[in-house]
Amino acid sequence: MLVLDTHIWIWLLNGDERIKKAGFIPGIQMAVKTSSIKIASISLWEVAMLAARGKISLEGGTLDWIRKALSAPGISVCPLSPEIAVDSVNLPGTFHGDPADRIIVASARLLNATLVTSDRQILCYAASEYVKVVRPK
Repeated sequence: MLVLDTHIWIWLLNGDERIKKAGFIPGIQMAVKTSSIKIASISLWEVAMLAARGKISLEGGTLDWIRKALSAPGISVCPLSPEIAVDSVNLPGTFHGDPADRIIVASARLLNATLVTSDRQILCYAASEYVKVVRPK
């Protein structure tokens, strides 16, 4: 099972070249076949915030983009459970304070999934083996 970090989800659905350059496509394609790609629920909020702040442009508007993105094969939302909420504030080791990143990492941890990310802070955190990640090439 894979959890896609918000930027990876955006790159994937928008056909951004960075996802290909990072080497993530083969693993994602395999996960699509078994419908084992999860998006942390906080990523929906994060996409909406990025669009509202003008940091990203989404074809068809934010709500339409999110609906279309969630209808892609193999992708489903991982809801914010009480366990994820509690783990996100009690992550082992040292982790930065961004609540979205904390919830995404906690989601991957509690699903025993591998997180697909290019986020340097998360990749550094993963070096302590508190969360499994797919590292970019």
